[in-house]
Amino acid sequence: MTARPSGAVLALILLAAATASAQAPAAENTKRLTAGATSPSATVADMAWLAGRWTGDGLGGQVEEIWSPPQVGAMMGMFRLVREETIVFYELMTLREENGSLVLRVKHFNPDLTGWEEKGETVDFPLVRVTADRFYFDGLTFHRHGNDAVTIYVAISAKDGAVREEAFRYTRVGGERRPAE
Repeated sequence: MTARPSGAVLALILLAAATASAQAPAAENTKRLTAGATSPSATVADMAWLAGRWTGDGLGGQVEEIWSPPQVGAMMGMFRLVREETIVFYELMTLREENGSLVLRVKHFNPDLTGWEEKGETVDFPLVRVTADRFYFDGLTFHRHGNDAVTIYVAISAKDGAVREEAFRYTRVGGERRPAE
């Protein structure tokens, strides 16, 4: 599944794969899944710390993510990128429990809410590995820095096949503080 980039947005083809456990690097801070491997056990409760509003920088602009608390095995999130006082794009996201593990699903939208992906398609990031402060999904990593900071790394493929990593650096805005785990 790939996203169709729009004008001002980078020519992105987000990396996707099948399952986890055996890991290969996608870039410095992200991992890829290898075929035939299985995702580690996890629940959305493991990522409950993510609930709340986060702001920061990434892709040359200001970024914002808002995540709901876990409920019935899922969290929902939304994202926006603002560059030079203009909305560049939005995302709607779900973090769901599936087969005893987690899958992050993303749909991208232009500022007028026309979708990048076809109806019924999403960009999927199955869980690869969990450490004390990192949640590695296939081509995307949440690196938690205590209670109120997180860096999200995304491995992005250019049209020529070169892979680069983009860092989104966030701090928590107000709201309930979660204990560091």
